[in-house]
Amino acid sequence: VQLQASGGGLVQAGGSLRLSCLVSGRTLRDTNMGWFRQAPGKEREFVVAIRWSGSTMYAESVRGRFAASRDNAKNTIYLQMNSLKPEDTAVYYCAADSRRSVTVTNERSYGYWGQGTQVTVSS
Repeated sequence: VQLQASGGGLVQAGGSLRLSCLVSGRTLRDTNMGWFRQAPGKEREFVVAIRWSGSTMYAESVRGRFAASRDNAKNTIYLQMNSLKPEDTAVYYCAADSRRSVTVTNERSYGYWGQGTQVTVSS
């Protein structure tokens, strides 16, 4: 299973970005997917999970600003990020959980990870 994240970049505060994560080697419809991020000097943290059923769970810090979606036909998930803040600056990782664990917020539930894409929000 391989994951390839893309779509990061530099944006001003208040702006938007859309991240994509293409999954190969496994069908997306049977897989829980997640987005995590890691800021400089900090531990990696949960951002959002989108379960195989399509239901989502968001971290409190991004709820109402970020929206996760999936296109099973394209084997791709997306993260639409609006109203970006400087504190959203991080490397964003997509991850796949083929076991469809109950705990979707824990990075240990995910066995496959993408390479990360840098998001930088300037003030």
